[in-house]
Amino acid sequence: MADWGPVFVAVMLFILLTPGLLIQIPGHTKVVEFGNFQTSGVSILVHSVIYFALMCIFLLAVGIHIINCISEEMADWGPVLIGVVLFVLLQPGLLFQLPGNSKQLEFGSMRTNGKAIAVHTLIFFALYAILVLAVHIHIYTG
Repeated sequence: MADWGPVFVAVMLFILLTPGLLIQIPGHTKVVEFGNFQTSGVSILVHSVIYFALMCIFLLAVGIHIINCISEEMADWGPVLIGVVLFVLLQPGLLFQLPGNSKQLEFGSMRTNGKAIAVHTLIFFALYAILVLAVHIHIYTG
């Protein structure tokens, strides 16, 4: 039985913590900037640490699940680690941005836009759902 809880949490956190959409820590000119649609390596690192912490809280400590029954007693780190890796790799502007600001595809621009965040969120959702629900990648600890 598929557990959609980790997918929902991971996708929502991906959207909310994408640097430059709502907030960027650190910003380019201030410690915290809001809605500037820019990013940097440092802000992706900071946002990734926050993403990791929130994924641990929601998936391991709180145990958010969206299934009919819960039978697992061990902590599953697979969804957390997959989410963090995809969060970093799919940040618009870090490795690539689709669509870009001036071209359809841009590499390493460290900028983003609303359309790119939406496209990258869809890519994140698809890859995360495939790896967690279809491929069943799990890392259990007791």
